[in-house]
Amino acid sequence: MFAEVYVNLGVTKMDHPFTYKIPEELLDVVKPGSEVTVPMRGRNLRGFVMTVEENCAIDEKVVKDIVFAKTPGQGEGEMFALAGFIRQRYGGTLGQALSVVFPSHANATVKTEKIVKRAGNIDKALDELLLKKRHSKYTEKLLSILKDNESILWDDLRQDYDIPSNTIREAEKQGLVSVETHTSLRNPFEKLSLESKRPDISLNEEQSEILGDFLKNKPAVSLIHGVTGSGKTLLYIAMIEQVLKEGKQAIVLIPEIALTLQNILRFYRFFGDRISCVNSRMNPSLRNDQFERARAGEISVMIGPRSALFTPFSNLGLIIVDEEHETSYISEHPPKYHAVEVAVERGRLAGAQVVLGSASPSVNSYFHAVNKDYKLYTLEKRANDAALPTVSIVDMREELKAGNRSILSQKLYSAIKERLQKKEQVMLFINRRGVAGTVSCRECGAVIKCEHCDVPMSLHRDGLLHCHYCGAKKLMVRECPVCHSKLIGTMRAGTEKIESEIKRLFPTAGVVRMDADTTKGAGGFHDIIKAFNNREADILIGTQMIVKGHDFPGVTLMGVLAADLSLNVPDYRASERTFDLLLQACGRSGRGEVKGEAIIQTYQPENFAIVSAAKNDYVYFYREETAYRRLVQYPPFSHMFSVEVTSRTDEGAVAMGDFIVNKLSKAFPALLVSGPNPAPVVKIKDIYRYEVVIKDSDYDKLIEARKLLDEAIAEDGAPKNADLWYDFD
Repeated sequence: MFAEVYVNLGVTKMDHPFTYKIPEELLDVVKPGSEVTVPMRGRNLRGFVMTVEENCAIDEKVVKDIVFAKTPGQGEGEMFALAGFIRQRYGGTLGQALSVVFPSHANATVKTEKIVKRAGNIDKALDELLLKKRHSKYTEKLLSILKDNESILWDDLRQDYDIPSNTIREAEKQGLVSVETHTSLRNPFEKLSLESKRPDISLNEEQSEILGDFLKNKPAVSLIHGVTGSGKTLLYIAMIEQVLKEGKQAIVLIPEIALTLQNILRFYRFFGDRISCVNSRMNPSLRNDQFERARAGEISVMIGPRSALFTPFSNLGLIIVDEEHETSYISEHPPKYHAVEVAVERGRLAGAQVVLGSASPSVNSYFHAVNKDYKLYTLEKRANDAALPTVSIVDMREELKAGNRSILSQKLYSAIKERLQKKEQVMLFINRRGVAGTVSCRECGAVIKCEHCDVPMSLHRDGLLHCHYCGAKKLMVRECPVCHSKLIGTMRAGTEKIESEIKRLFPTAGVVRMDADTTKGAGGFHDIIKAFNNREADILIGTQMIVKGHDFPGVTLMGVLAADLSLNVPDYRASERTFDLLLQACGRSGRGEVKGEAIIQTYQPENFAIVSAAKNDYVYFYREETAYRRLVQYPPFSHMFSVEVTSRTDEGAVAMGDFIVNKLSKAFPALLVSGPNPAPVVKIKDIYRYEVVIKDSDYDKLIEARKLLDEAIAEDGAPKNADLWYDFD
């Protein structure tokens, strides 16, 4: 018997199955879907069996044997189909897609434990031992323990009863006991203790209405649009409880940045050891154990970032994607899949309901809901009837005119001072997402944009401004084209510098900073959260990680520094990202008993994304944003297909980019093709990155274009030593 095996080699030209012989001892194990280890190029590599055949199409003498195989679990056919979807939708190789769906834990170690069991008639053995004048007291103690316990852990005998290992081994030799070795799957929550009484799931009227409709009509995909603090998590818990009653399982996706112990405990209090979690901070062994526990049926709910989506549940009933708008759901590594899209597909394959939740849904998801593809539910009130914070906008251009060049406006400075006097807490959000290279005027707030695409241009090392959408270039400007001010340049905002300034302005306040530097070490992130939550600090300064999913009852003021920075990103979704960040930031204030306040500092106070966030008006934002996108034919009204070309040499990446543009322009003259353009960050880890962007209103045309590229790069004349990664919309 022979097996066709896919191996993840990461090379498009080798994206096909390889033939291996199934040794006799593995005939009962190797099935379609089996994970196997196979020899290739002097190494043993991981692969997946696609088909099993009786005959071999090539010379059997050159066919090697499969080294090792795991029996496929239930539902793995569904996961293979999911890998096919990822390959089709996002490019890359099938081997890479399979490695995403079936994550490898190469460095994982298996924890084992020895169990000592009774062997034969324990009463008789104990009586015979006691008749001997000289006998081991430890053996007598061992048999007495097993008289009351059918089995006991070896380690418990050693640690709790002080029985030497030699005594257990000798008893095993004499046939008095038997020793078995079992694999022990670790529980990340084993040190947590549940409250004696499980909390009640007490829903308000809005939540109850949504749950009732959800259970009655069973929509395939739902979008819950709820204001910050509206109780989406409690509604998720009620939905999960119903799924568990039906004997099914649930997956809850939470962005890694918000995956705190505080958030996990909200679920643990209700479901105890029926839940588990995975995250990037876990070691490979512990992470692997959680997937094995799911496969073995030990748990029913898995919580985690996008990788949790591939939990091997065999009877999946519900997938929840919290904060579905989050960009962290898009993989940064090939294949660059979008977890929301893949969740919808897994739900379809498994017959499971999918629930998306957010206070600021992605434009794409809300568009689907408005067009009845998804069921739309709305939560308009905070769960505890707490008032939303009062939000005000400060025009930093006016501050400059008044001679204030500080990072704080007079209004924000006074508000911080007042809150500190009242012993309340303050958060300061530094909005610097993706601003590298964008050029703006500090006098009027204008941003240098492409004349053809209406997106900010980026300053590159060649001294030119580049558009990443159409490839246009122009010289760096020396004065503002709107107000002619000379105060123009790239934007910079350092968290350390801001921390120093805040400490200078408020010397008696306790100040902590949360950013990539302060959270590097083990426990750094949680230590800062814990300290601030325990009121050990008065002011928390940070980047976007401070606005995601945290609940600090003592915070009554949120200050947003330079709110418009994220508007100045060469990305058509910049307004959407800005609205989301501002809404989430403002929502951190006033979650306790005292009403909150938020102050947004900006050089563009009239921008609709900033105005709508301040008003907490998503519908207004959506209308303005979709009107703009419809006008310029950006998704969801048209479709974009981005091809990222990567190579170890700059010349190799450009050559492949030119090859792609020529192929597509000849085959599809009606398509709008631009590039190759340098990526916003051209070089990462010695890999050069360029982009080709294709645009058309017909999504199927873009799929055809992608298929053409797959065929074209396999041709003999195609440039070598370059890889392609696809991204739709």
